[in-house]
Amino acid sequence: MKHRDFGRTGLKVSEIVFGGGWVGGILIHPDEATKHAAVDRALDAGINWIDTAPSYGQGQSEEALGRLLAGADPMPHISTKVMLDPDALDDIPGQIERSLEQSLTRLRRDSVTLLQLHNRIEAEAGEKTVSLEHVLGKGGVADSLERLREQRLFAHMGITALGDAGAIRRVMESGHFESAQVYYNLLNPSAGQAMPAGWTGHDFAGVIAACRQAGAAVMNIRVFAAGVIAGDERTGREVVVTRDSAIAEEERKTRAVFDALGGEDSRAETAIRFALANPDIACVIVGMAALEHLEEAIAAADKGPLPDEAIGRLQELYAENFGA
Repeated sequence: MKHRDFGRTGLKVSEIVFGGGWVGGILIHPDEATKHAAVDRALDAGINWIDTAPSYGQGQSEEALGRLLAGADPMPHISTKVMLDPDALDDIPGQIERSLEQSLTRLRRDSVTLLQLHNRIEAEAGEKTVSLEHVLGKGGVADSLERLREQRLFAHMGITALGDAGAIRRVMESGHFESAQVYYNLLNPSAGQAMPAGWTGHDFAGVIAACRQAGAAVMNIRVFAAGVIAGDERTGREVVVTRDSAIAEEERKTRAVFDALGGEDSRAETAIRFALANPDIACVIVGMAALEHLEEAIAAADKGPLPDEAIGRLQELYAENFGA
């Protein structure tokens, strides 16, 4: 397993990060033996980072890691998150402190490597979203995280870069945050490149460039677009987290991508290799539902980035909006 620089932190992170989320759900849905096997195999393969959150299975993902990592040596890096209640934004410091305390209890740890804001960031606060002022204003998220970091409850602070691209860029340009979980995949690479006029989708223009300028690590999320890219089987846990898209539209685009690319790789391997072709990405967070999905991720990292020829074919596809 190769490793990349984690922004300006001085850390090295494995190119594949073990995703503990709900959509894949390998830390939530299978039996305990499968969970153990997945974590053990990931660590044996050189994966040195596991990403989780309180909302993943209503704490089940964090609780599983607390059990499964007992006695692990070396201990992998752990990142978790805090989701603010938009109806209680008059107490951002208290919300963050309580959430972190509960996460550490479930994880059976005194600290984590990275704590991230999980809310979307928009111009104005709304359902599950916060505003730029809530993040950067006095007594807001940045101030609260800085105060807690002084207590050595976590080493680094980041955001989930969903929502309005302009607001996300402003947050990263502030210099407070050392990482961002960025939406980037075969169907929507807009965070990392200018998209042609014919392309449709949620435009994350300039987000990766803002991270690069700030020296912040880019953690690639949704590399499979909630599983749509990886395969045709649906779990019912697929959720579109961007504007200007839907499952049916992403399925259409996915068919066009693999009709154009062909090749011997699995769809999941192709998706991961596409992300690894972007040198600005520090790591790809891979969610998985079964042990074979982990093996595919490891194989993709071994094969390395997608070749330039394939990237060129994708650019042609974007220009025609996947043949629409």
